[in-house]
Amino acid sequence: MDSSNLGSVPEEEQHREESNKPVVSAFASLPDRRPTKSSEKYSPLDWSGFFDREEDVCIPDSNDEQKDQLFFVYMGAATLGIKIKEKARVVAMDLRGHGKSSTENDLDLSIETMCNDVFAVLKALYGDSPPAIVLVGHSMGGSVAVHIAAKKTLRSLAGLVVVDVVEGTAMASLVHMQKILSGRMQHFSSIEKAIEWSVRGGSLRNIDSARVSIPTTLKYDDSKNCYVYRARLEETEQYWRGWYEGLSEKFLSSPVPKLLLLAGTDRLDRALTIGQMQGKFQMVVVRHTGHAIQEDVPDEFATLIINFISRNRIGPHGVEIPGLARPKPAQAQGQSPAQTKS
Repeated sequence: MDSSNLGSVPEEEQHREESNKPVVSAFASLPDRRPTKSSEKYSPLDWSGFFDREEDVCIPDSNDEQKDQLFFVYMGAATLGIKIKEKARVVAMDLRGHGKSSTENDLDLSIETMCNDVFAVLKALYGDSPPAIVLVGHSMGGSVAVHIAAKKTLRSLAGLVVVDVVEGTAMASLVHMQKILSGRMQHFSSIEKAIEWSVRGGSLRNIDSARVSIPTTLKYDDSKNCYVYRARLEETEQYWRGWYEGLSEKFLSSPVPKLLLLAGTDRLDRALTIGQMQGKFQMVVVRHTGHAIQEDVPDEFATLIINFISRNRIGPHGVEIPGLARPKPAQAQGQSPAQTKS
């Protein structure tokens, strides 16, 4: 990545004591300043322009001495969800350590913990009668979606969509992950600089999408007078193998219609290659995109999701899926939500 045209803020030698009040997103602590003309192109866009509403879901902690866990969920549309909204409700959840969600341990990104978080949020949203659900997950979120589906305990699960994550490729890249994380810019003088860096560096190709998603990955660090990443992924290495080990077999064993979206065929491993030849899942290679397919080409992504829902007749009038109980029509209300993970 070429960051020669982007400025960074050096870490101060003297650190002030951090505030006791946690900053959970960049939007929570924007410094008072006017955007310059050059920064307008990369100015942040708030979620309210892309979702119908935001809900904070409070999950009481089993240990009374610990604080309750708070997860933020966005409903309705999105850059990728405006078309999907015509066929299904869109529910996008901030996983722990991401966005505005806050838990007793944001660094506990074990696959079991994240799966339990999703189950708890679904329980809070829908009780014991959830509608037909299509789990959609990208990258790490894709592994969470696969593990949830493989448990076969979500009775209303009707479909699984995994975006650009494959066990073989992911496991092979783990040895390089710390180097990759340390090589990215760590400090940004402004949110605009962070958005610009993500687009120019190639991690995202859609400027509007970056303007929405990048700010929620940052927080303002008073001790360094700059923005830093909220999710300290380099400190979660102990969980990385658990995200991806055995992922292909879990994906193939999930008893629901499955769609795998990839940015290139080189990402397929042996198990998935055989499974795809046997027709165990649908695969689509989305050309001219990077790793974040859903952000690079949101319209094409939305069309693929809608076609998947229609093809598999997912919803209250859809088909019976062996081994899974169908949701009650009264609860389904004629639509099925797509559960998106980041």
